[in-house]
Amino acid sequence: MVPDPSALPGIAHAIQLAIAPVFLLTGIASLLNVIANRLARVIDRGRALKQAWGTFDEKLRSSARNELAVLERRRRLTSASISFCTAAALLVCLVIVLLFVDAMVAINLDWVAGSLFVLAMLAVTGGLTSFLREVYLATRSSGSELAQVE
Repeated sequence: MVPDPSALPGIAHAIQLAIAPVFLLTGIASLLNVIANRLARVIDRGRALKQAWGTFDEKLRSSARNELAVLERRRRLTSASISFCTAAALLVCLVIVLLFVDAMVAINLDWVAGSLFVLAMLAVTGGLTSFLREVYLATRSSGSELAQVE
């Protein structure tokens, strides 16, 4: 089914409008990649501590308990950041869909698309805030005593 030729300029305009959100999706995807890698490192460090647990004396076990608590907090923050950024990406996808639906149907969905975009930006803000908190926690904490064991 070919769209009405009079609708083609509207569809072309929708494609132009969708370019910016597509670039935003690319940025969010890159951010998700970085955050997922940090989460993997946190999990790897926790596993390494648990595997080496039997070789630790009481002082190192106390230090390892503290580090495991920090790692758990970092894991939660990283997971929250991933959730926020994924929600933002989904909201941006909905914005793109609405831009095309708006161009093809005689319903004005600008306010819905605008609202979803604002929600997407709030989700990105939440993701970046969680990420910043995780980075701060990672740089503030140190496993210097355990680093000497490895």
